[in-house]
Amino acid sequence: MASVHAPSLGMAGVQPQFRVCPRSGLQFHRSAETLIKLNAVAAVVTLLVGGVLALLIVLTRWQAIHLIDADNFYLYLTAHGLDMLVAWIIFFEIAILYFCSSTLLRCRLATPRFAWLGLALMVIGTITFNVAIFSGNATVMMTSYVPMPAHPAFYLGLILFAVGALIGCFVFLGTLVVAKAEKTYEGSIPLVTFGALTACIIAIFTIASGAIILIPTFLWSIGYISHIDPAMYRVIWWAFGHSSQQINVSAHVAVWYAIAAIVFGARPMSERVSRGAFFLYICFLQLASAHHILADPGVGTEWKVFNTSYAMYLAVLASMIHGLTVPGAIEMAQREKGFTKGLFEWLRKAPWSNPVFSGMFMSLIGFGFLGGISGVMMGTEQLNMIIHNTIYVPGHFHATVVLGTTLAFMAITYFLLPTLFNRELILPGWAKWQPYVFGLGMGVFTLTMMGAGTLGVPRRHWDITFAGASLPYEFPGTALLMMALVGISGVIAVIGGAMYIVITVGTILFGKRLDAGTYTNKISPLRMPVQTALTGRGHEASFHAPGTFVLALVFLAAFVLYYFVNWKYLSTVWGLS
Repeated sequence: MASVHAPSLGMAGVQPQFRVCPRSGLQFHRSAETLIKLNAVAAVVTLLVGGVLALLIVLTRWQAIHLIDADNFYLYLTAHGLDMLVAWIIFFEIAILYFCSSTLLRCRLATPRFAWLGLALMVIGTITFNVAIFSGNATVMMTSYVPMPAHPAFYLGLILFAVGALIGCFVFLGTLVVAKAEKTYEGSIPLVTFGALTACIIAIFTIASGAIILIPTFLWSIGYISHIDPAMYRVIWWAFGHSSQQINVSAHVAVWYAIAAIVFGARPMSERVSRGAFFLYICFLQLASAHHILADPGVGTEWKVFNTSYAMYLAVLASMIHGLTVPGAIEMAQREKGFTKGLFEWLRKAPWSNPVFSGMFMSLIGFGFLGGISGVMMGTEQLNMIIHNTIYVPGHFHATVVLGTTLAFMAITYFLLPTLFNRELILPGWAKWQPYVFGLGMGVFTLTMMGAGTLGVPRRHWDITFAGASLPYEFPGTALLMMALVGISGVIAVIGGAMYIVITVGTILFGKRLDAGTYTNKISPLRMPVQTALTGRGHEASFHAPGTFVLALVFLAAFVLYYFVNWKYLSTVWGLS
């Protein structure tokens, strides 16, 4: 890629604003660097809170232990859902947006004061809704369905968080405008930044949907509005609740492309195809929220059919493209380095001891095989009916949100600690094994949850033995075994998450200081492999990735087999005589 202009943006006596990392060649704007750090730190803090709650919840769903009582179970479940799906994920995604705009485009961050305001509102909002929950005034689950009321502070905290996140999205868009106006790059924005832009566009739709329904619900909670229609609430809330995961998908796919470039110097197989897949995400991905309201009578049949067929197929096509092009780019980069023996030498000789790569690749496989296939099954109207109110559903979204997004974010953290925080990693042996402990634990966790859900175990019930109920129901022993495996694997995954937090926090506080480089007012020219790969162009000619195509065929076979097994299962629900 041709180098771009390197203008000086400063004057005599002006504080230097840019730092070039001596290890990666990435250039950090001072304000953006601080905000990326603080958003990432806030994300890890909320991950810690959510992880502690996860341990208590999983030890309660493990029927042999059944740790906490019903009141605290639902309270902890409410806080766990919001701290993990909303706070941890979106704090980290705002950090990614600033990194993909200011850092990758080598420009100043637009309106840093607004970015600080956004961060402040997100932090205040997180504290506010957590205080409301833990005070016992908002045990309404993450969905907070009306007419079940929560304390006004609960809704107010979510609204403040949403406004802060929206501000962060608009700062990201403004930074793209600054980069274009100051000509810090040539041509179109890099693919990784384009993925972040996709996440930003979906985030604006998602967060706005949350505000649209939460603001009147807040007014209802203080008595200003007399009635909120439950059916309307569900439809609009799921435009926020499920679409939050679509932000995550776009963000963690962008992270996959970034890590392929960072670790291997890989370029996309075809930028045009990958950008087209991201565009399909913008058009169709958030419509997957339909699967939560397929049983609702207030939504028309035509809408349900469209969303669970044509729109779903296009969203799935986009994910399949990324599932092919990311490992394909890695394979091509590896083959260019000489790993050409057989179909899979490129994969066998990959740096599996590097947590940046291992975390990313396990995220890709887990998201595709577990989250993707189960998501398509759940998005089919007829199949959705047999598992929607079972524990299969959290099994699916732990495969997407946790095994997919969280593991990808953990992987990129190991790159950012020495690059952004300028600290040498502590406990490198732990870091080597952490993605495996977390990823494999979470993989078994999601599989056994989906297995238990297939056997009918309810989604949110505190006690699946229904002890003391006037109409008892006894699940088969296999279901209890599955829930025991959920407990064991969940504890293992929590241990993996604790390893990540210890490594991350310990590195920031106690890691050996590394050379940070010097600050300057000049935008650096492109240099060093990492930045060139991140901002370079893809292969537009023919490509050779036979191993990836074999893996894609394996995925397709698993997809078809599982899909039709579920149709066979559906056919046994209502017997004919």
